[in-house]
Amino acid sequence: MTQTVSESRPLVGRIIVVTGASRGIGRAAALALAGAGAHVVAVARTQGALEALDDEIKSFSEEAPTLVPMDLTGAAAPDLLGEALYKRFGRLDGLVAAAGELGVVTAVGHMDPKTFDKVIGLNLTANWRLLRSFDPLFRRSDAARVIVLTSGLARTPRAFFGAYSAAKAGLEQLVGVYADEVESTPIRTVLVDPGPMRTKMRAAAFPGEDPDTLTPPEAIGPLMVDLARADKTPPTHVRFADWAAAQG
Repeated sequence: MTQTVSESRPLVGRIIVVTGASRGIGRAAALALAGAGAHVVAVARTQGALEALDDEIKSFSEEAPTLVPMDLTGAAAPDLLGEALYKRFGRLDGLVAAAGELGVVTAVGHMDPKTFDKVIGLNLTANWRLLRSFDPLFRRSDAARVIVLTSGLARTPRAFFGAYSAAKAGLEQLVGVYADEVESTPIRTVLVDPGPMRTKMRAAAFPGEDPDTLTPPEAIGPLMVDLARADKTPPTHVRFADWAAAQG
């Protein structure tokens, strides 16, 4: 049965993986989830940035995160991660899939095949492999929540974003299929479109944009906490701007 939760720390006892946890939205999610009491398994490629995250979480929480420096596009990485988490925890209560790769903003006809494969590899293939690896762990949770970052570009084509748009469109379909497959279980999935946020990826995509006009990624933290709660059923798709407006 789902445990009674505290409104101030509604995620106490929950084990949640966050990919892309070293910066941007992933880091904001990891900090917010840890602040709500979750044990965060922080996954990113950069050891130093993970250690900085670790220091910050330890400054306000007794629940130290588990740090996993890992390239999710590695041949065996997702399978090894799932196996290690099973041995340590026996279950997973959530995933925030925030790791992403923009690639190069260029015309479809000019894109290098290696760049295309890299973008598809992290945004789509790695997430499929994580779902495949984590599915048995989610099924051992009383209410696993699979939160996956998407983009409006998945549904609205825009010139020069071919690889990223294709990857996110494929990811939305993949998550939708998985949601249908686990409909009879307590597992629930949600696609989150953060919209324009002050991240390095956004700066690379739109270098002429004034970052001060954009929402800081920290603002999405409370939404991630709300979606990860076991005592609430999340919607299947959330736009951050709509959620923020509803908060008043």
